[in-house]
Amino acid sequence: MIVPKFNSIARNVQAASEVYHVLKKLIHTKYGAGSTNVGDEGGFAPKIKKTEEALTILVRAITAAGYKGKCNLALDCAASEFFVRNRYHVDGKKMTKEQLLEYYLKLLKKYPIISIEDPFEQEDFASFSLLREKTRIQIVGDDLTVTNPERIQKAINKKSCTCLLLKVNQIGTLTEALDAARLASDNGWKIMVSHRSGETEDTFIADLAVGLGCGMIKAGAPCRGERTAKYNQLLRIEERLKRSG
Repeated sequence: MIVPKFNSIARNVQAASEVYHVLKKLIHTKYGAGSTNVGDEGGFAPKIKKTEEALTILVRAITAAGYKGKCNLALDCAASEFFVRNRYHVDGKKMTKEQLLEYYLKLLKKYPIISIEDPFEQEDFASFSLLREKTRIQIVGDDLTVTNPERIQKAINKKSCTCLLLKVNQIGTLTEALDAARLASDNGWKIMVSHRSGETEDTFIADLAVGLGCGMIKAGAPCRGERTAKYNQLLRIEERLKRSG
């Protein structure tokens, strides 16, 4: 994911959109026809051979779009998805948690990554904590915490994360989601309100992100209507706030 660093929603959305369209051209040139079909969240899925190819082409797109130094990268690893029989399967290799940790540290030295979500499988609170100790980046809990106060408290106790990915329908009700956000915030965590893979054009999470003072939202690529709806709502909110002073 790309993370624009401007203080304005409008500028951030503009930067994300421009990088996205440059990225599309780069992917089409490198990987050929059909490589720029988009997935459920509007992201591209070209047939890369190694994971670093994705980061490299993102950096190229940011530079080509004129945003070098103005956009960072974030990873949503969802490591439980490639954790099989006590090993992490990456680039044809079967890694231990220690090897995967070293792999992340190598990536952090090479690319402008400021946030990693679910770097290890969803029960390995200790490895989350170790990565947090060894870096200054944001460590986000999603599969680890599932917007559930009990799991958030466990992650707090074990110092596993610095940010909660907040999904309202993951816990079930808005009241429970707000309880989860309050618990995380009271313990010094940041909050990132998130969309879901199966989305609608309902824009509520944009209002929720602003209402909670998150400063961060995860809403997908600026491509599909159910994703751009959230960005458009944020733009409207920013305009209203400017008019009201």
